[in-house]
Amino acid sequence: MRILIANRGEIARRVIRTAQRLGHETVAVYGDPDRNAAHVAEADVAFRLGPAALAESYLSQERLLAAIRETGAEAVHPGYGFFSENAAFARAVVDVGARWIGPHPEAVERMGSKIEARRLAEAAGVPIIPGYDESQDPADLAAAAERIGFPVLVKAAAGGGGKGIRIVHSPAEFDAALAEASSEAERSFGDGAMIVERYIQRPRHVEVQIVGDRHGSAIHLGTRECSVQRRYQKVLEEAPAPNLPAATRSGLHDAAVALATDMRYDSAGTVEFIVDDETGDFFFLEMNTRLQVEHPVTEEVTGLDIVELMIRSAQDEPLPIAQTDVTFTGHAFECRINAENPAEGFSPDIGTIQRLRIGFDGGPVFKPTGRFRWDAAVREGDEVTPYYDSMIAKLIVWDEDREAALATLRGHLDGLRIDGLVTTAPFHRWLVDQEPVVAGRVTTRFLDETAIPADPARAVPYAARAWNGGPTSARTLFEQLGSFRLTPHRPDVPLVLRSVDGELHEVKPSEWAEPAAVA
Repeated sequence: MRILIANRGEIARRVIRTAQRLGHETVAVYGDPDRNAAHVAEADVAFRLGPAALAESYLSQERLLAAIRETGAEAVHPGYGFFSENAAFARAVVDVGARWIGPHPEAVERMGSKIEARRLAEAAGVPIIPGYDESQDPADLAAAAERIGFPVLVKAAAGGGGKGIRIVHSPAEFDAALAEASSEAERSFGDGAMIVERYIQRPRHVEVQIVGDRHGSAIHLGTRECSVQRRYQKVLEEAPAPNLPAATRSGLHDAAVALATDMRYDSAGTVEFIVDDETGDFFFLEMNTRLQVEHPVTEEVTGLDIVELMIRSAQDEPLPIAQTDVTFTGHAFECRINAENPAEGFSPDIGTIQRLRIGFDGGPVFKPTGRFRWDAAVREGDEVTPYYDSMIAKLIVWDEDREAALATLRGHLDGLRIDGLVTTAPFHRWLVDQEPVVAGRVTTRFLDETAIPADPARAVPYAARAWNGGPTSARTLFEQLGSFRLTPHRPDVPLVLRSVDGELHEVKPSEWAEPAAVA
């Protein structure tokens, strides 16, 4: 079968890898800035969509359908983002005679509206957050907020990604927040419809991976913790979700499978829940009818290839495993590595990857015992342009338990080197030492309520010693310095370090001697 991947970057490479392992031919599509990209080089066939503008390339349904016809593609995998949750595109793919490697278009369409999704979840017996969506009259929504009790959440009925959401703490704030959220939703999704819901004070974002086939079977592949978020965007994920009461975990599994079964869901998908960290109560949030960015952590703890299961389902094959065959071993983390500058509000950065080093470098600080996986859009020498999403890679680690996996993640972040532009890798290294992360008790508000520290000048000589391979007197560089962020460099002498804010620091060999004790 010839499979066209209607996407780019990391996820295109991910799908190509599995498809080729299964003996399928692959077709890459690209906009002009991606002509030399890794996913284009690795596919069997490449098709130019158009210029950099998304509307003329990756978001042009006309050009993608032309690619299917002209390359003889027999199936389409949408990846995530772009058209992955667009029911009209899924139907168009089927109409031109190709298989859609994803759930049936009706499932995509029904879950595309949060209002309809809530109704489907409630009908399937899945707990939903007390809320209101029966009217869009502002007075009715305000009255519903009074009945539910403040604080409440007003959120867009369509779309996602943190757009069209406001927390309202009192009746006096409601009208302005509703207007702002509705206006933002209208701009982002072309739909200003809103939902009013109870606001959970200590919310965790926990999701369940499900997989179904076209023969009526649906199973779960366990939980993922996705509570480390910045402005509703996931930053760090892990599997399984830690510190859940047994009743909560089993309830999440059962609820996700019940919803998937009720919908006759026939591919990979994710049912997302809000979990009250104080009570263990859980409530349906939404269902993503596509492959998730964070799917690798589930693959690492189950040993299953989720992309393979999607391809087999699209070929009308039954699931090769039953629920009783699914086992969970060890613990996995994933860091999303973005070309962004944390010191400047996570603004995107661009440039050429001058040097890329991945994997633990064998130094004395941490000695990872587990394994790692590097799912990346870029290679050494590739250019990161301003035209597309800033995520350039995902660092995934697995180890025998959560504590070991966290240590393994620290070690691989210590060894990661990306020269040529600023990335969020040092921010992740700071993040994984924060107490709520270490304890596994993070809520979705953690990053928004936590000050990300500045880079102290005293970090420079310590960093010089660390990246030059010299010993430090504390167990780790990060413990000795306290909280700081630094873009890791290890150039030839004289050592020049660039901090995450872009400032260059030249450190002479004489300065590599142990600095004065930090007060």
